[in-house]
Amino acid sequence: MKKNIIVLVVFTVLSCKTTYKSSENKDYLKQSTKGKTADFVLAFGSCNKPDQTNLLWDDIAGLNPDVWLWGGDIIYADTENMDKMEADYNLQKKQKGYANLLKETKVLGTWDDHDFGANDAGIEYPKKEKSQELLLNFLGVDKNSPRRKREGVYHSEVIETAKGSVKIILLDTRYFRTSINKKSINGVQDNRTILGEQQWAWLESELVNSSAKFNIILSSVQVIAEKHPYEKWANFPLERKKLLDVIVSSKANNVILLSGDRHISEFSKEKVNGLSYPLIDFTSSGMTHASENFTKEYNPARVGSVVSTKSFGVLKINFDKKEVVMEMRGDDMLQQKIVQIYPL
Repeated sequence: MKKNIIVLVVFTVLSCKTTYKSSENKDYLKQSTKGKTADFVLAFGSCNKPDQTNLLWDDIAGLNPDVWLWGGDIIYADTENMDKMEADYNLQKKQKGYANLLKETKVLGTWDDHDFGANDAGIEYPKKEKSQELLLNFLGVDKNSPRRKREGVYHSEVIETAKGSVKIILLDTRYFRTSINKKSINGVQDNRTILGEQQWAWLESELVNSSAKFNIILSSVQVIAEKHPYEKWANFPLERKKLLDVIVSSKANNVILLSGDRHISEFSKEKVNGLSYPLIDFTSSGMTHASENFTKEYNPARVGSVVSTKSFGVLKINFDKKEVVMEMRGDDMLQQKIVQIYPL
């Protein structure tokens, strides 16, 4: 039986223009034509097999999100055959529900291991340059974009609304990530990296120079949850500490973490010294397949309970209330939600 944590919140219905500004200095407008339940609505998800039926696209479209974020594992290519990888992306593009969403909604995204090219892969994957090209093609990135000329798929967008701005920061946790195995996880940490030197410098600059009222960082793997045996930032404890330190020292407003990968959805919360609010990592996974037989997993940072059915995540931001409603949603239903007030 699915558990619901329901918090009643009253929102103002808005209809207004939203301006998107990318780190490539491009501006464009989206005219909202449907009723909205917040000043800004973001939907995101991960772990999607394009050859399987996805029942969630109509639910996503029904929320009229300002942006859809792919959190990784858009496809399950797991190959060095780039023709196969391209065919998988093309199959996803042809899905009717997704094709309809593309007509109405800005789509951004990053990758995880299965769309990067190999299970749990990092810097050692030999086809990462071509794999990057195919992901950027899928996301519709302009051929002349600076993103076509650099290593890694990290990227940022600033979205201006009538009430305030939201910055979306997409991390690449694959291209530069040091190769590890289970035997070496607890070994010497000094030379391990998740983001690589160039991406770290970029991330620090993106946060330090952000004037957005909310800063949303999407990592394909979980940041806060530390106790499970799977991929996570805690496998790189110095990198995890560095990320939290950068968030604090940058003084960026109201940082929220999003993640995927796990085939479960959960909220994790950590009180970080130097932050005046708890840091939340909202994990949403997966869209076409989930750990339906999930029983339990220790996570002392968890808020609420694990959702182990197919789902996607939603953020609803209300600038006046300094409030973010975070929802896990499944096919035609709300599964769980929390409300977080931020100190703007």
